[in-house]
Formats: sequence, C-alpha cells, structure tokens
Amino acid sequence: MKQILLTNDDGYYSDGIRALYAALKKKYDVYIVAPDREQSASSHSLTLNRPLRVHKIEKNWYTTDGTPTDCVMLAIHLLFKRRRPDMIISGINHGANMGDDVTYSGTVAAAIEGSILRIPSMAVSMANYELGTSMARAARFVARLVASVADMKMEPATFLNVNLPLDNGKTYREYEFTALGFRHYKDIVIHKTDPRGKDYYWIGGRPKWKTTRGSDFEAVQRGVVSITPLRLCFTDADTLNKLSGFRLKL
Repeated sequence: MKQILLTNDDGYYSDGIRALYAALKKKYDVYIVAPDREQSASSHSLTLNRPLRVHKIEKNWYTTDGTPTDCVMLAIHLLFKRRRPDMIISGINHGANMGDDVTYSGTVAAAIEGSILRIPSMAVSMANYELGTSMARAARFVARLVASVADMKMEPATFLNVNLPLDNGKTYREYEFTALGFRHYKDIVIHKTDPRGKDYYWIGGRPKWKTTRGSDFEAVQRGVVSITPLRLCFTDADTLNKLSGFRLKL
C-alpha cells in the first residue's frame, strides 16, 4: 500500500483529519480532499445542480464546496487518473457514527463511495467527542489498523466503520468486531414559534440506544473500539426467495 486518500464531513480544517494526516504521512503518500465547511448528515449525496470549486491548500491538500461523496469523486478524477488510491479513509469524525446513523452520515458516505469504486475504504469516528480532545492516539490506532487491512482479505465491496471511545489519555488497544446497533429518537421533529409568531421546525430530539451485546454501541460504551464491516446491498435475499413464486392479481 502506497497512496491513501483522506476526506471527512467536518471540513478540511478539523482536528480529526489533521491528526490522521500526521499519523499516516510517515509511511504513506497521503492526499486530502475534504469539504470547505461542515457537511454532517449529508449522507450519500452528490452535487448535481451547480458547479463545484476545488482549491489547493498546499501540496496534496485540497478542499471543495461539495459533499464528502463529491470529494471522493473529484479526487479520483482529478488526482488519481492513472492509478487509484490504495485506500480511502473518511474521518476522524467529531462524534459517533453507529447503528442506524450510518445511513445519514456524510463520513460513512465517503467510505460507501469508495466501496462502490471497489477501493478498500473505512469510516472513522470518535464517540462522545469533546472540543479540544486530542485525536493523536486515535489516529495512531487507525494507522495500525490500516497496516492490517490487507490481511483481513475482505471483499472489495465491504468497508469498515470504526468508532473509538472518547480518548482517556491511554493508548487504544482493545477492539471488537461488531454489528450495527439500534437507537430511536423521542420528539425527532421539534416544533417552535419564532418572535414573529411563525412556525419553524428543528430536526433532532433525544436519542436512546438499545444496548445489544455484540453491537457497536455496546462495545464503545464499555470503552472498546468498535470495528464493523459494512456492505452496501439493500436486497432482502430471504424475501426475494419467498416472492419467487408469488403472482400478482393483475
């Protein structure tokens, strides 16, 4: 492995992506193409209704006014025309991306795009992130994980979703391979009225996790790094088999 592409949804200036760059550049040829502003919850969206601008910050470091998925697309077509990167890493995100939230996550979306392109990819997040928390130890764990990915012999369409517990000042050593957890929200749409008497709505609410043994949330809650192999395949194989002999009443 020689070349790694880094991106995120927190913006090119974030502590997470800078820590990853510092940890990986010692051994790999690292490129950054990241959004010029926060793109949290942008999911797997592409910008199709306006042109995109790309600006060079310094050597191997670029920013664009698009989404994380845009960043991957632009990087592949502009920087890796002759040879694709050996890996795409999205993160380190400031906050967890576990359970159902992976469907909304811009961080995870960049890794999804990498998997679609059949490039080994991973999304990395720090749960319960607090402003000013050092990402250096988390980045060093990711660097060690990168060195082991080839030995995992995963299918090209599979990518890793990594969630680290909040840094407690110690080296990250404990990890578990996990499944996606589940959480639900109460009052997911909050209705308010502004000073002029007009209604407005805020999407958010209070999340509550279901603690399931073997899930990403359960591992992180115990202070263990969660590594979840994911694959973008929406086909329900069991139902497809059941429907093979079904006939519609037309």
